[in-house]
Amino acid sequence: MTQVNRRTQRLMAALPFGALCLVAALDALTGPEPGYLSLLAVGPAFASLVGDVRRTVLIGGVALGLSLALSVYDEMLGDRRSDMSLISIAGVTAASILATVGRQRRERELASVRSVAEVAQRVLLRPVPRRAGHLRAAVSYTSATAEARIGGDLYEVVTGPGVVRAIVGDVQGKGLAAVETAALVLGAFREAAHDEADLRAVSGRLEKALNRRLSGEEFVTAILVDADPDGTLTLLNYGHPPPLILHADGTIELVELSDTAPPLGLADLKVEGPAPHRIAFGPGDQILLYTDGVIEARDRAGRFYPLTDRAFLLKDDDPEAALEALRLDLVAHVDAPLHDDAAMLLLRFREG
Repeated sequence: MTQVNRRTQRLMAALPFGALCLVAALDALTGPEPGYLSLLAVGPAFASLVGDVRRTVLIGGVALGLSLALSVYDEMLGDRRSDMSLISIAGVTAASILATVGRQRRERELASVRSVAEVAQRVLLRPVPRRAGHLRAAVSYTSATAEARIGGDLYEVVTGPGVVRAIVGDVQGKGLAAVETAALVLGAFREAAHDEADLRAVSGRLEKALNRRLSGEEFVTAILVDADPDGTLTLLNYGHPPPLILHADGTIELVELSDTAPPLGLADLKVEGPAPHRIAFGPGDQILLYTDGVIEARDRAGRFYPLTDRAFLLKDDDPEAALEALRLDLVAHVDAPLHDDAAMLLLRFREG
């Protein structure tokens, strides 16, 4: 639960008691004439927002007790207004109890759905190996909201024939359809990465798998990477944000590939795939692959997250710790729930 959600929960929990205190104070100060007594029903009305049935009953009991006490204080016990106040409080408390029961049932159903979604997420986006061939790897996945723990972001690292292969992608849309498409892409990649000697052949297998399923209006942006132990990276970019290279000498390079292609799944466009882009990648170098949820994350003033400027946070010797530092900085920049899922994959050339 985010800090904002925790503050909201605390505020909602305190609301019934605050309302009761306010009404009681007004009635005690002004006397019976303005007729504030019946407003004590607001307390149990708010009680159904959070908490269980026992808490709702407690707040209703407190409201009834205050109503009786104020009726005695105002010397109107047994008066029609006092009786109507007690009846109103009892009726609202009963309605709040029913509302609380319904809310708790819905919360249990949602928790069950979330649990299933989390299991599916772990199966779909399994942890990447910390060591893959000559590389060390770390991954980070930050969901947009607690209710949307599964989306269309995907990543994988596979040791292929003499190379290490990786993919980071983003399926258009959200929900179960996006999850199904992401699972299709990852399954095809995991199989093709072992079988194919050429990265273009791997992407061809992904395209065929997607074209058998997608309608032509759906697509997947992706970047594919071949990491050869000889110190060369081969990249294919299908409409995805450019990767970030952090060289061992401290220089940072945003790799804007001159030859990119439309996203995967748009075979109807009859466009040739991108030409492989090769760059040097030696001991101590790092490459950060990410989805657009990272660079499109905005702070409260509407400013995008300055990924290139914050790349120095990846200096930790442990790739996982380095990536976690960047993730925490991203969350602090937004200071609110993300509007889109944010996935990051860090690959580092192992020295020695």
